[in-house]
Amino acid sequence: MPTQDQSILSLDALRQLERQANDAGYNLMQRAAMATADWVSHHLPSASRLLICAGPGNNGGDALYAALELMRRRFRVDVLVPTQPTSPATSEALHELEQAQGHVMFDLPRDYRAPQLVVDGLFGVGLSRDFDLEWTTLIDRINQLGSPILALDCPSGLDAYSGVPANTSIQASHTLTFLCQKPGLFSAAGADLAGNVELELLDCPPRLIPPADGCINQPNARALLRPRNSHKGLFGTVCVIGGAPGMLGAALLSGRSALACGAGKVHVCPLDGRLAVDPVAPELMISALDDPAALPDADVLAVGPGLGLQEPAGRLLSEAIQRPQALVLDADALNLLANDHAAAALIAKRQAGTVLTPHPAEAARLLGQSTEAVQKDRLLAARRLANHFNCVVVLKGAGSLIVGPDGFYHLNTSGGPALAVAGQGDVLTGIIAALLAQHMEPFEAASLAVHIHGLAGDDFEMETGGPIGLSASDTAWRASLMLNRLLQEGAQEQAI
Repeated sequence: MPTQDQSILSLDALRQLERQANDAGYNLMQRAAMATADWVSHHLPSASRLLICAGPGNNGGDALYAALELMRRRFRVDVLVPTQPTSPATSEALHELEQAQGHVMFDLPRDYRAPQLVVDGLFGVGLSRDFDLEWTTLIDRINQLGSPILALDCPSGLDAYSGVPANTSIQASHTLTFLCQKPGLFSAAGADLAGNVELELLDCPPRLIPPADGCINQPNARALLRPRNSHKGLFGTVCVIGGAPGMLGAALLSGRSALACGAGKVHVCPLDGRLAVDPVAPELMISALDDPAALPDADVLAVGPGLGLQEPAGRLLSEAIQRPQALVLDADALNLLANDHAAAALIAKRQAGTVLTPHPAEAARLLGQSTEAVQKDRLLAARRLANHFNCVVVLKGAGSLIVGPDGFYHLNTSGGPALAVAGQGDVLTGIIAALLAQHMEPFEAASLAVHIHGLAGDDFEMETGGPIGLSASDTAWRASLMLNRLLQEGAQEQAI
């Protein structure tokens, strides 16, 4: 079960929690205000100049009460209230601020000097519409001040669940979100608009918290700890099927990654039979495949890297789906599947574990819709696929989603633009296959694989100072390094 600071509640469950907490006497608005004031006090010296932007709803009330507290702590506070409150609690907060002789502005002066921090409390999680010209102009002006911006709960204009912004959005440097994590802060455009995200639980009692809809992906690798008395047969065999002419490298990348991340043995069965050995990884057993019935014995089949869309590829996919082994489908296997309804029906009936790893365009083909529609609601798309195919789905992208057939999901926060280069999907396929071969369950294997793949990208950025230049070949051994670090942490925890 996820810990509370990892949990993601659905929007309905979050609203339920807010109602129950307030009914139980937990004044969430005051608690959010105090948490905001504490955050500001921790990051800035008193007497710093602040601009607090308060909208008409409860998010604005959080900001107004925070302004009152920050005034008490001797910060120099300007409060911008662009429109009258619509929430009774926010109206009361504005009244108290005016009684305390706070400096309230109803418009942002043209010559307003940039403060040391802007606190964005204009609109919260519930916004689901574009802004009119007056609001877009104001939000754009706030962004143009050039000051660091702390967004309360989520940046105004950002859909906190999809990561899709309205026609404009606050560009926050930090977001202080309340009660639970919000997936849109880590995915799609939200990954850039939310900045550094911190969670404040507001001391809400656990008994009031509804069941989680998903959680932030923070897997451990303890299941992979190895006894000293080990041999390669304990760690499974992977067979990679792909590598049509001109795309052999994709299959090799998957095979190398499977070796690097712990598979005991790895076969690569390419459609291009011109390579007898991989000079980089001669440990790979390469055998060109003409007859699908001649697939080597393996615990996991990874189908798709460089597979192509020709008739032999379709036959290999059909054969693999009907095998009893665990299965990872990526790339061209997914493109073939989108047009093969019989194969799709067979996948849903498989007894062995199955993992699909589409990027948004591949997911769109499988769902018969546009890529834009997938990106507009990534979680819905991934859940539809997981339900339809009765399998685990990894929807790749900023904030990759790992979704089980029951709809529960992990949201991955490791990784970044360093991984936006050809071949990274092939590497991820090999990692998932290796973890499945080592007897991890599909959901756990996919979650750990996505996590360490992202960590490999983070490791590169930390080492080089930027995201440019990470090759997929380099990622495979970096993923191995990340996995071993997690194993070491797991061993230390077990020893305590």
